[in-house]
Amino acid sequence: MSEAPHIRIEMQSNPLYLAGARELISGVCRRLGFTEMCTSQIALAVDEALCNVMRHGYEKQTDRPIWVSLWPGPQGSRPEIKIVIEDEARQIDPAEIRGRDLDDIKPGGLGVHIIREVMDVAEYEKRPGGGMRLTMVKKQPEHDKPGAECKC
Repeated sequence: MSEAPHIRIEMQSNPLYLAGARELISGVCRRLGFTEMCTSQIALAVDEALCNVMRHGYEKQTDRPIWVSLWPGPQGSRPEIKIVIEDEARQIDPAEIRGRDLDDIKPGGLGVHIIREVMDVAEYEKRPGGGMRLTMVKKQPEHDKPGAECKC
C-alpha cells in the first residue's frame, strides 16, 4: 500500500459525525468489492474505534481532532482496505487496551472485542508527540463472493 492515504479526513470528536464516518467507510468498501456483510462489519469496527476515542481518549470532549485515513488494497486481487485512526488523546500502553471480560454480562464495553474479531489486523500504538494510532486491515476472505456473508 502506498505511503500517502487515498482518503484522509479530519473530524471533531463529536458523536454527531459518526454516521458520516460510517457512510464513508461503507461506500468505499462497497466500491472496492466487499460483500454487504463485510462492509457492515468493517463500518461497525470503525464506529466502535471512533466511539472509544471519543468516550475514553477524549473523555467525551466534542471538539478534539480525529483523523481517519484509508488505503485500498492492490487492484486485481481480493478486496482489501487499510484504515488508520489517529488522535491527540491521552496515551496509554497499547498492551492495556482490551475489552471487558466477556463473562461479565452487561451492556457496552465490547468495542475492542468487535474490532479484533472483525478485522484481520488491529494494532494500537502511541503516536510520536502524543495521542494514539489504531491501524486496521481487512481483506475479503477468499471463499467469499459478492452477496455472500463475510466469514470474520
